[in-house]
Amino acid sequence: MDQQTRHEINDDGLARHRLRLWLQMLKATRCVEGQLRERLRSGYETTLPRFDVLAALHAAPEGMKMSELSQHLVVSNGNVTGVVDRLVAEGLVERQNLASDRRAFLVRITEKGRALMDEMTAEHLTWIDEMFRDVSEADAARGISIMLDIRRKQKA
Repeated sequence: MDQQTRHEINDDGLARHRLRLWLQMLKATRCVEGQLRERLRSGYETTLPRFDVLAALHAAPEGMKMSELSQHLVVSNGNVTGVVDRLVAEGLVERQNLASDRRAFLVRITEKGRALMDEMTAEHLTWIDEMFRDVSEADAARGISIMLDIRRKQKA
């Protein structure tokens, strides 16, 4: 084990219940992600990684350095480079060298990319709303709170 303090299980039943929670969260995430991948493929002939890159750039109209984009998406620079290369070839994003660092690139969404992303974002919202239609506002708020608590605890 690394330098973290070993966690002692005080309640085996609760620990197993938490494990079941994790497994159900994972299955639900994979199910939703699978449906999104299929809808993006059939509706827009695109992939989830391409959608994610466009979404990040859509939210940052001033553009992002490739390294910032990789960090934001929590993927390697190599993975982002391949996706960005294809998006540049399709005219959905543009890449330019930075004057301050000729090795670094700034990536920015084009007007064509913004128009496509506006359409896909609206459709994405509809898809998610449909998939989560049986989740009440209170349950959604509690779920968000739980997920944020888990993430905060892991960062601490």
